[in-house]
Amino acid sequence: MTLYLLYESASGYALFQAHGLDEIGQNTEAVRSSVTDINRFGKVAKLVGFNPFDSALDALNQCNAVSEGQMTDELRSFLDLSLPKVKEGKKPKFSVGVAEPKLGSHIYEVTKIPCQSNEFVLELLRGVRLHFNTFIANLKPGDLEKAQLGLGHSYSRAKVKFNVNRVDNMVIQAIFLLDTLDKDINSFSMRVREWYSWHFPELVKIVNDNYLYAKVAKFVENKSELSEDKIPGLTDIIGDEDKAKEIVEAAKASMGQDLSIIDLINVKQFAQRVMDLAEYRKKLYDYLVAKMNDIAPNLAALIGEVVGARLISHAGSLTNLAKCPSSTLQILGAEKALFRALKTRGNTPKYGLIFHSSFIGRASARNKGRMARYLANKCSIASRIDCFLEKSTTAFGDKLREQVEERLDFYDKGVAPRKNIDVMKVAMENAENKDTEMDVDEPTVATSVKKSKKKKSKTEAAEDGEAMAEDKPTAVPNGDDSEEPKSEKKKKKEKRKLEEETDQAAEKASGVNGFNADEGTAKKKKKKKSKDDGVDLPVASEGKKKKKKSKSEDE
Repeated sequence: MTLYLLYESASGYALFQAHGLDEIGQNTEAVRSSVTDINRFGKVAKLVGFNPFDSALDALNQCNAVSEGQMTDELRSFLDLSLPKVKEGKKPKFSVGVAEPKLGSHIYEVTKIPCQSNEFVLELLRGVRLHFNTFIANLKPGDLEKAQLGLGHSYSRAKVKFNVNRVDNMVIQAIFLLDTLDKDINSFSMRVREWYSWHFPELVKIVNDNYLYAKVAKFVENKSELSEDKIPGLTDIIGDEDKAKEIVEAAKASMGQDLSIIDLINVKQFAQRVMDLAEYRKKLYDYLVAKMNDIAPNLAALIGEVVGARLISHAGSLTNLAKCPSSTLQILGAEKALFRALKTRGNTPKYGLIFHSSFIGRASARNKGRMARYLANKCSIASRIDCFLEKSTTAFGDKLREQVEERLDFYDKGVAPRKNIDVMKVAMENAENKDTEMDVDEPTVATSVKKSKKKKSKTEAAEDGEAMAEDKPTAVPNGDDSEEPKSEKKKKKEKRKLEEETDQAAEKASGVNGFNADEGTAKKKKKKKSKDDGVDLPVASEGKKKKKKSKSEDE
């Protein structure tokens, strides 16, 4: 089988045919010895075709495609023209040697040309690279070096090119500087306290905060000059008038030694340096928060800006963090404890840098490991979304944070959390349709206002009286409901007639011994019962009438 060699130079594609391989026996040692000698290697390799690049930009695009293992259209047309044509249904009697195995597999997938990449092919390509100037006839001595230099610079520049707003290297430097500043400010503040305590030792117990202590030390300077006139200035610094008065009183009875003017100036300057460092630390923290919201908004929304920046810096970059599985991310930062546990066959650590998250601190002692595992899972998802999503959104991070909150409630209270697929659907809808959701929310608010107005009008109508209540049922389309108000009016008329008749009967029977009071009370009870009974009232009242008439006739 004939072997062809594909060589990608800085000036173009070149295809060579290898001769006499059977005599060499494909021995890499023999090829390695023959590579340095152009007379021997010239007999082995023969130039078949050369396709120069059109421009520097075209060379850069072809180089990027080769590095990614992709065959371009130019390379395919060059291979079709240079290689022997194969009839349909028959296997080719040749193979192509390439330096990149990924490129060879892609060529085979597209063109069905067999490719190989091994030590023997690499040694042959090394000889081609060494003697490439001699194979190309019209190539000047310095042209190839210039092309290689220009392509190398442009290729490196293209690899370094990135979105300026999404530079994770800035986050790594910022978090390192933030940690260094924390240590430096702490040590410098302790030095200010120790230095100024020789002059004013009582101030340490009154002011606990390092930044405020440096401010007060700069403001007070000489304790002997501190009077009640400086209380307003101290209250502005400390924010508490009682503490300011306490400082003034302590200065009057202080046990510290006096310092010279030069010593006080040095203490004041050093306190100013500490204050400047503390203020710069605040600005740096704000810068870190802003960069994290640009680079990894979902990770920052889930676990916080500082912890997310520590994870990115420890992994090396956001891409490396996205490549990490959740089990690696869980113990990121606890490598020493992990390898010590593996060496001593002890318990492996449950968490690393994510221990600084508030979620693990809120979990109970027996659920901290489970919470760390769940949180690492969500952090892995968030980092991959931030790394590969082109749009910058916090919709996924907010929903992942809600899931972690629900998991905490599940561990503590037993409340069942939502399914992951449902939450992710909602997150995708929120990310894609933010503007449409805002438009939909406004009509819903208007309808809710209308409903509340209707409810208010109904309550007002109910309070107006029975007339409105009687008019409303007439609007109901059902026939049975429309007949109800009429029957109620008839019942009222009948009740009034019955009451008048009973009153007349009571007046007639007013002369009977001692029955008036009993009858009156009985009548009242009957009236109450008649109101409760409703429809049965007329029948009962007619029976009572007949009894009363019979009694009056007997008398």
